[in-house]
Amino acid sequence: MIELADVEAAAARIDGVAHRTPVVTSRTLDSLVGASVFLKAENLQRGGAFKFRGAYNKISSVDGDVAAYSSGNHAQAVALAASLLGRAAVILMPEDAPPAKVEATRGYGAEVVTYDRYTQNRDALGAALAQERGLTLVKPYDDPLVMAGQGTAALELLEEAGDLDAIVVPVGGGGLAAGTATVAAARGIRVVGVEPEAGDDTRQSLERRERVTIDVPRTIADGLQVTAPGELTFEVNRRLLDGIVTVTDAELVDAMRFAFDRLKLVLEPSGAAGLAALLARRVGAAARVGAILSGGNVGVERFRELVGQAETVAGRKRSPPTAMSGRGEAASSSAAATPNPLHP
Repeated sequence: MIELADVEAAAARIDGVAHRTPVVTSRTLDSLVGASVFLKAENLQRGGAFKFRGAYNKISSVDGDVAAYSSGNHAQAVALAASLLGRAAVILMPEDAPPAKVEATRGYGAEVVTYDRYTQNRDALGAALAQERGLTLVKPYDDPLVMAGQGTAALELLEEAGDLDAIVVPVGGGGLAAGTATVAAARGIRVVGVEPEAGDDTRQSLERRERVTIDVPRTIADGLQVTAPGELTFEVNRRLLDGIVTVTDAELVDAMRFAFDRLKLVLEPSGAAGLAALLARRVGAAARVGAILSGGNVGVERFRELVGQAETVAGRKRSPPTAMSGRGEAASSSAAATPNPLHP
């Protein structure tokens, strides 16, 4: 488990190393959402995503070289943090990881080893790789130091925006949600998680009150293609997370387009999840709401492909974008959040 003091310690550790990313507002967005919205732009973080916070907090707290497994953002974060700290890094990445993320990981100096995410278990492969080479394994979310590091984004958001009624965060393995909820709980702020419709392992887990494993989800949100919540993150999120909402791939692309057109921000699908939920009005009543735009690591060709597939003549229904490895303005849905039955 982690506490607010752990997040505050992480904030001191990454101070001057991680970027203090801006909080972006938009009157157009406020009008569409029906609330005052504050967007924490972690797509502008070092390495292009919030993951740098947890990776640096972890690696700066241990000795020696490191290993990690990731579809991309954690890979880049570990590679960059290790480089800054003078360590070597070996990263296990799926064969179908976005090329831009693989290239960036190598560009930060890491060795990349690939695997098939549909037939091989990355947890077992990562543990074996670390043991074989005598490396410290830096898990992408299931680690107290990583969770505490991710929570620093929420800490900064609240320092700049002031008190909020809710914070919306994407949920993959649950590290960002756990760190955010730890910070928010101290102020009585509710936290709503967002998952892809095809990858709702945390939503199902909260409903069943135990960790649920699903097949690798077919979604464009590669950073949220997780089959089960982490053991440690679930223990935090089942107590503190207020609920989970889901968004479709088409809604993720709508949010990417809105961010590009109106906010001048480039978001990857996973990074647009919180914004997508807000635009789809799935978060529930809140006068002041924050959202963490978790990442912007998408190559120009992939961005153009996704946005191009979503473009349509006004009034015509969009075709859903192509999911990873399977290969508009706000949606009007008013679907409610699935509440966390373990959270009063």
